Amino acid sequence: MDADELHHIALFDGLSDDQLGELLEVGQECRFGPGDELFHEGDKADAWWVLLDGTITLLRTVGREETVLGAMTSPGQWAGGFQAWDEHGVYFATGRAADHGRTLRVDATDLRRLSHAWFRFGVHFIEGLVHTVRRIESGARQREALVALGTLAAGLAHEINNPASAATRAVDALQTTSETLMASLGALARGPITAEQFTGLDAMRRQLRSSTAEPDALASADREEELFDWLTDHEVEREWLLAPTLSAAGVDVAWCERVVEVLGERSLGPGLEWVASSLAMTDLLVEMKESTGRISELVAAVRSYSQLDRASLQTIDVTDGLESTLVMLAHRLTPDISVVRDYAPDVPHIEAMAGELNQVWTNLVDNAVDALDGRGTLSISTRFDPLGWVEVEIADSGPGMATEVQAHAFEPFYTTKPVGRGTGLGLDISRRIVVERHSGDITIDSRPGHTVLLVRLPVHRSTAS
Repeated sequence: MDADELHHIALFDGLSDDQLGELLEVGQECRFGPGDELFHEGDKADAWWVLLDGTITLLRTVGREETVLGAMTSPGQWAGGFQAWDEHGVYFATGRAADHGRTLRVDATDLRRLSHAWFRFGVHFIEGLVHTVRRIESGARQREALVALGTLAAGLAHEINNPASAATRAVDALQTTSETLMASLGALARGPITAEQFTGLDAMRRQLRSSTAEPDALASADREEELFDWLTDHEVEREWLLAPTLSAAGVDVAWCERVVEVLGERSLGPGLEWVASSLAMTDLLVEMKESTGRISELVAAVRSYSQLDRASLQTIDVTDGLESTLVMLAHRLTPDISVVRDYAPDVPHIEAMAGELNQVWTNLVDNAVDALDGRGTLSISTRFDPLGWVEVEIADSGPGMATEVQAHAFEPFYTTKPVGRGTGLGLDISRRIVVERHSGDITIDSRPGHTVLLVRLPVHRSTAS
């Protein structure tokens, strides 16, 4: 390797023979073969690598797998050396040789010294740019990510609070009801009643529960009033509590008359209280089961959404990701927003990074909800293109995007939202996830009253064109 070879590389245009000579004095020609690792992701970028010939594949670890980010194929492409301008600079990817070739390797300290000597102003400019961009980008992303995380956490807490509160109320009521149940059972035993009488009462209770249907409100109110009067006439204590419970279960005056025949007047009050407590306890247990089941469903949705316990690349059903996203954003779906689902039954599973796609769905649904401003229709549909694509449409009935907004929507840092709004994940990053990470496509079709974000994903990433 000599100065003449470097003269033919566009990267070194403008350098004199003496400067190229200095560069060669501190540089080292490194030959590599297929599979050789030149630098590793996350290590200190203490060397500057300039490709002379050959191919170097750039890889990054995502989850448990290596993902190809790109490749260095043309002489003059370079990597690393960031510690020449930033003491915390690291390699952003791993460089692994794809075939035989050569690089020029220069230590970051030597690169810094030569750069200062040759174009001092340029070095100051680069350092300022690196530190300023790093600081602004890091601060902005962290703030937006925290805002988004806080919003999702608040929404999830709201969703969990309702069933958790219901379960707590049911437990409190269950304690009181169980005490009443035991007290009425003790009163029956002191009656005394025979085993045959208690068995008869229990048989009547079982028949009542097995035949109970959804109550008619008007009929139940009339029946409750009749029961209240009947219980009052028979001097049954706490008639104001017993009447609503018994009436809701379908009890009428005729049924109570049969209880009198089985137990007699003396044990009528404890018997009816035992029946009412048994019915109430059953209802409370059902309520607890539904409430705790809802909490379990929410936790499962969060696990599905985060994908923390799964491999990054997997075979997934896009419908599952869309549904878990709707659960996470349920707090934003006001009663005046109707959600229309249209999932085609023939949509196959696809190879994808589920966690990243869930971020895309979150961004698109969040944008659509913002456009609706609390009222309208959010439509989510899936379908299969026989050419090998799964298509997901997220549409809203909002005012639509202006032509200028559509033209810039996928540009980095472009947003129409005020500070603190949104998920912190712009359409630019959504596009990168869909296009660069999944070999798919994302487009916008917007007009007043109908805006559609169409995401197309290949079923098999290896066959995407």
